[in-house]
Amino acid sequence: MEVWTGFIIGFFGSFHCVGMCGPIALALPFGKGSNFQLVLSRLLYNLGRVFTYTLFGALFGFFGKGLTFIGFQRYASIILGASILIYYLMPNKYKGRLAYTKPYQMLSGFVRKSFLKLTKSGSPSTLFLFGIINGFLPCGFVYVALAGAITTGNFLTGAAFMALFGLGTTPIMFVTSIAGKFISVNLKRRMNKLIPVFAVILAILFILRGLNLNIHYISPKITNDALVQPQYCSPDVPSK
Repeated sequence: MEVWTGFIIGFFGSFHCVGMCGPIALALPFGKGSNFQLVLSRLLYNLGRVFTYTLFGALFGFFGKGLTFIGFQRYASIILGASILIYYLMPNKYKGRLAYTKPYQMLSGFVRKSFLKLTKSGSPSTLFLFGIINGFLPCGFVYVALAGAITTGNFLTGAAFMALFGLGTTPIMFVTSIAGKFISVNLKRRMNKLIPVFAVILAILFILRGLNLNIHYISPKITNDALVQPQYCSPDVPSK
């Protein structure tokens, strides 16, 4: 998965962010500062989210590197794509059950309590921390992006992938935090309807990428040559 794809996923996925995290962005404390401090605090809030996503990208990219090393990256791409397809094609009644699982509830509870402690302050530094915690919110679309980070096969490129993903979500989230009240509920609902379609298309691309079909850009041919370390042999020295 090319690194720049992360920005595209983030930008189009940001419409989903408006529906899911928009209320949080609108509830950010304003404090008593100037307009400059207001803008700065909102920028730092979004940079906090990008920071968390970048750390996740490095972690999952490193995991992907291990998959590349043992030759299973193609299979990981297929499995991840199939998993995304299953999730988005799954009936809503089964999706709802996932929210009652213990790991989901523990993570959501941690984030919720942390938010309550931070809402009493509107300083820029506090909003940066607010953004970092926001990055830990369970989100299906972030999981889609992390699947892309795994397929990069390297912790640096994985970090860059998720950093670009976070930056892609920033413009609309920043505007929402400043002027979100001008975005109608009906518009948010229309934008959210496009997210499953985009996720399914992305999942199909993951599967095609893993199938090694030798289709330029979509499913390039992957060989094991990169896994073979070159052997350097010293030239034979004739014996005297």
